[in-house]
Amino acid sequence: MAKDSIAPDFDGDALRIGLVQSRFNEWASRALSDACVSELIRLGVDEDDITHVTVPGALEIPLALAKLAATEDFDALIALGCVIRGETFHFEVVANESARGIAGVSLEYGVPIANAVLTTENEEQARVRVDEKGRDAARVAVEMANLLWALDADGEEMVAGESQA
Repeated sequence: MAKDSIAPDFDGDALRIGLVQSRFNEWASRALSDACVSELIRLGVDEDDITHVTVPGALEIPLALAKLAATEDFDALIALGCVIRGETFHFEVVANESARGIAGVSLEYGVPIANAVLTTENEEQARVRVDEKGRDAARVAVEMANLLWALDADGEEMVAGESQA
């Protein structure tokens, strides 16, 4: 491994994670949430360190994420929901704008957000993906929280080292 490499770290111990779950297509978002929370706990996140809120739909997820991020109480956040293509253009609007909003919150607040808002052609595709996508979101959140901690620690070491020079 290169000298400046940081290995992936999936240890969730002491991490504080916030989940924002859409209630639209509730069967899917509930399955995503169940798989996600189960995986967070398996990775060592204490159940008491998981905050879980729900919102009406995928377009409301970014605002709730922003409110959670603004508290600075979370090491990572997770967006959970399911948008299934219908007969109108609304699918594209919801899929694109929720993804843009989620990414924007992450960049604005400097907090990692695992985007587990499924966008599928039909219910069958969603049913096949919900469990794995929920588990993936948990792993992404824990890995990215630990990566940011490691990068912050490396930055502090560099600054401390430079001040001694």
